[in-house]
Amino acid sequence: MDAQLQHRLRNSVLTLGVLTIAAGLPCAGQARWEQYSQKIAPFVPSPQKVVDRMLDMAAPKPGETVYDLGCGDGRVLISAVQRFKAKAVGVELDARLVQRATERITQANLQDQVKVLQGDLLQADLTGADVVVIYLLTGSNEMLRPRLEKMLRPGTRVVSYSYKIPGWKPLRVDKTDEQHGHEIYLYEMPPTKQ
Repeated sequence: MDAQLQHRLRNSVLTLGVLTIAAGLPCAGQARWEQYSQKIAPFVPSPQKVVDRMLDMAAPKPGETVYDLGCGDGRVLISAVQRFKAKAVGVELDARLVQRATERITQANLQDQVKVLQGDLLQADLTGADVVVIYLLTGSNEMLRPRLEKMLRPGTRVVSYSYKIPGWKPLRVDKTDEQHGHEIYLYEMPPTKQ
């Protein structure tokens, strides 16, 4: 399934599930929806070329720490360490994905440079981040924004795949490719006001 179709399907399923449950109507996927209702976005893996482009835009320096909020299978974390010699921290709610990410990190022998935390990204301590990577929905980004503003230091880069962070002006916007045209948004935390 191509990335554009995955993207549309993801949004349609979320919208349909939310509307159906909000209306109190039964739906075949309601039990599955309720199982994941605490998540702010479903797991849809980013293609490796998108991971590479996001990290290229954020340009982590060796030794900086990259946080991937909703890290899924750990591909961003692994790429950040292998390509940029960064340290990496992932936050993931789904225990199965935490296990999958941990297995991939161990197979790559990167367990000393990467940490995966099981938990809610809206509760995570982000104070150690130099770069934050997200692939959430616009509404999820809006919920996350106050936490980013409170916890991130000036100069911290935030890169978001496909969805803007409402109220923020991107430093740079890039397209993934001409065929699919998904956008990647790069933001930088401003200096603190005196």
